[in-house]
Amino acid sequence: MKRNGIPIEILLVEDNPADVRLTIEALKEGKITNHLSVAGDGIEALDFLHRRGTFKTAPRPDIILLDLNLPKKDGREVLAEIKEDNELKRIPVVVLTTSKAEEDIIKTYDLHANCYISKPVGLDEFINVVKTIEDFWLTVVRLPKH
Repeated sequence: MKRNGIPIEILLVEDNPADVRLTIEALKEGKITNHLSVAGDGIEALDFLHRRGTFKTAPRPDIILLDLNLPKKDGREVLAEIKEDNELKRIPVVVLTTSKAEEDIIKTYDLHANCYISKPVGLDEFINVVKTIEDFWLTVVRLPKH
């Protein structure tokens, strides 16, 4: 699926290189044409979204996959800044994290996350979760135009 012939833009905010590789592999196997950008920490994610520094020409993502436990600025802070910004708040944010803590779930929904998914431990389960996110958010859901 493309949006007006343009691939779906995904921003993955993840500091774990293994999870980045798994996400890339899972998305490659999918049926959606997409372009994936990766930010390795919260500061880099916000620079990307605000097109600051080396990200002046960064594409605006159609969806953000956000880990909570990030260096420099944690995912909760990143989520809060995204949802408080009139230019960014409509971008769906899928929290994809290892935390299963009820307080994290409540806090992220209070910050207006669009959904919260706990990362499974197993490789096959992780790939299945990413494919499910892709199927739902990029096939079923209608995303707003920029």
